This record gives sequence, C-alpha cells and structure tokens, in this order.
Amino acid sequence: MKQACVYILSSSNHNVLYIGVTSQLKQRVWQHKAGTVDGFTKKYHVHKLVFFEVHHSLYSAIEREKQLKKWKREWKESLIKSVNPDWVDLYDSL
Repeated sequence: MKQACVYILSSSNHNVLYIGVTSQLKQRVWQHKAGTVDGFTKKYHVHKLVFFEVHHSLYSAIEREKQLKKWKREWKESLIKSVNPDWVDLYDSL
C-alpha cells in the first residue's frame, strides 16, 4: 500500500540522523537495513527507524521533509522522543 511518509532513521548510538520521504515506507526502510541503498545511510550505518509520519500527499510529505531538515538537532530529538521516548526501532511494527 502506497502512503506518502516522512521518516527518520538513526544510527544505533543515536549520533547520526537521516530524514527521508517515501511512498513505500516498509520497503524503503528494509532497503536501508539491507544495505541495498548506497550513500549516507549505508556509509554511516543509519538503519533504525525511530520516527515516521503519514501525509495525505507526496507533495506535503516533501514539504515536511524540507522543514525537518532545516531544524536544529535538539528539535529533531524532541520530535522523536514525543512519540518514541526510548528510540526503539519501529520497523517491526509497520
């Protein structure tokens, strides 16, 4: 099922965050976890899904992604903690 989503991945020690957008969240996070996506997440081992939100359109998801990428690290951490205080990997709950 395709739903526009913004998601945040974290490294296991929470030092590195990655913000992305997709219309197939489960498949996309699996790609990051499996290392099939070359680039930032593979290089820095950023595979833990710690936050996501569903949007009514891909356009609104992209706009939200752009907004979050401009945020300070502290704000991003607060957003994650507001829905996932223990920073558990949400992938299995998808």
